[in-house]
Amino acid sequence: MEKIKVGVIGCGSIARRRHLIEYDANPNAEIVAVCDLIESRASEIAEQYGAKAYIDYKELLENEAIDVISVCLPNNLHAPVSIAALNAGKHVLCEKPMATSKQEAEEMIESAKRNDKTLMIAHNQRFVSSHQKAKQLIDSGKLGKIYSFRTTFGHPGPEQWSIDGRDSWFFEKQQAIIGALGDLGVHKSDLIRYLLGDIVEVGAFVETSAKENTDVDDNTVCILKTDKGVIGQLAASWSYVSGGDNSTVIYAENAVVRLEDDPTYSLIVQHKNGEVVKYELDKIQTNEADGQTNSHVIDHFIDSIVNKTTPLITGEEGKKSLEVILAALESNQTKKFIQLNQKETVVS
Repeated sequence: MEKIKVGVIGCGSIARRRHLIEYDANPNAEIVAVCDLIESRASEIAEQYGAKAYIDYKELLENEAIDVISVCLPNNLHAPVSIAALNAGKHVLCEKPMATSKQEAEEMIESAKRNDKTLMIAHNQRFVSSHQKAKQLIDSGKLGKIYSFRTTFGHPGPEQWSIDGRDSWFFEKQQAIIGALGDLGVHKSDLIRYLLGDIVEVGAFVETSAKENTDVDDNTVCILKTDKGVIGQLAASWSYVSGGDNSTVIYAENAVVRLEDDPTYSLIVQHKNGEVVKYELDKIQTNEADGQTNSHVIDHFIDSIVNKTTPLITGEEGKKSLEVILAALESNQTKKFIQLNQKETVVS
């Protein structure tokens, strides 16, 4: 089989530590083009992977040999570049958050449908072994009624990881639009939707308290309610100065399920009768362990192209997870709970 030809737009940390490594390791993919506004970065990556370097993504999109595009850019460019790629006849894997508004997300979905191309959003939390096992337990009914949850994603901040450090676009409002909520919170809104169903109501406190000289959010606590009436908390933060927290706890009728809440056991099920079951599964991918663990996002995306199947995180799914974050921002601004209709569909 001829390999899927890949173009990666944006040569920052997420491309270097996830997309490029995983495309290179996939037997059905071949990196043929990379693009970055900083010519030296594009040239460096192009030489490393035997690809062609571009500084203008529009010129890259004119390359008819390219089958798929990874969009690894600042948040404000996710939608316009994804739409341009879809209109150029390319399948698209877009980093999260997929867009910065509901309208942008809908335009991306419509473009994918109109051009009959795959649009997938890079929410890797659905592929984590402990999360998939937890979903099996929840869907089996063995846990009984789900009462509540808490989910957290926090670390010291993107300056610890971004290729530009403290000068990163993450702290620039015009480019980021959304801060820790878009960087980390949207991962957890997607996870909770994956595990427990759509979110129908959101309340939130959103603050900029940990980082200086920026006006993007760096600390958020949300209250969420699912369509099944389950209530819980979501926290997203760039202020966890001593390390990261990527844990989720599900409180159910028959057990408490702890996900990524223990350094050794990725999943711990504490049954009501006192029995404790510990699962030593594949570790969740972290920024500190780049290249050592596979996010499975790239493999799943390429597999969906090869086999013409629908990916787990479609544009529609990405939009719903984004809407939770946008509702949190609206709640903080209006000081009201925000109602969501996540059952609606986009009509092209």
